[in-house]
Amino acid sequence: MVDRPRGEVRYDNTGRVVLVTGGCSGIGRSIVEAFLRSGASVACADIDDAPQHQPDTALFLQCDTASEASCRNAVERTVNRFGGLDVLVNNAAVQPKASYHPLHELPDGVFERMVAINFGGYHHMAKHALAVMRRQQSGVVVNLASGQAHRTAREVGIYGPIKAASVMQTRQWAVEYARDGIRAVSVSPGAINTPMVRASLKAQGGGEALANRHPVGRIGSPGEVAAAVLWLSSPDASFVTGTDREVDGGLGAFGAFAAPYCIETLRERPS
Repeated sequence: MVDRPRGEVRYDNTGRVVLVTGGCSGIGRSIVEAFLRSGASVACADIDDAPQHQPDTALFLQCDTASEASCRNAVERTVNRFGGLDVLVNNAAVQPKASYHPLHELPDGVFERMVAINFGGYHHMAKHALAVMRRQQSGVVVNLASGQAHRTAREVGIYGPIKAASVMQTRQWAVEYARDGIRAVSVSPGAINTPMVRASLKAQGGGEALANRHPVGRIGSPGEVAAAVLWLSSPDASFVTGTDREVDGGLGAFGAFAAPYCIETLRERPS
């Protein structure tokens, strides 16, 4: 595997307020850091512990996105601290190893947990963020979907359908709130160099095979997803709403996404 971070597109987000869920690691962390570097004030809502060092323009919010009350509190605290909310990035999601089973073998409780976080969390955050944006008559909601929202593989029968639902959430909110000056877009990453993917590839003895399945010859970096989010939330994308952008190195176009490269290792690896 070759991890080659690309130079990010720099936008001036000075004065803008951004709320990112699941922002303490992986793609979410790169999104938080990219917005901070571009001058935005950023609230990071995560169930994990707060980072030790936070700039003045950052706010950490302990948040369980499965809880509507927790999501409402995160939005309210963001607005109280920074004075408004310009961009919501719905990123927090789970794909536990216990979910890698055919439907008839799925352990109890896995479906409910994934729906509560991966679908309900997006719904709860957007419900309260959109109310703020509607009063402002401006705003952008970016939903992190997945390549699995568009094509699937064996034994991932929950994650993909839920991520497909997040694409439809995007379309619905785009239509519902367009006349309020609000846009809604989604991003569907493919294989990205995150802790979860690295753990899977390590269990397989390396990522060369997965990298070679991509037409570009490598998997992606979190910064490349963050760059897409920054563009989609910028004024340069003011005519883009209700649509999904795949950031997958051509994997979906190549037709290789369904290759069962990780099912057994993800099922068996430690939590």
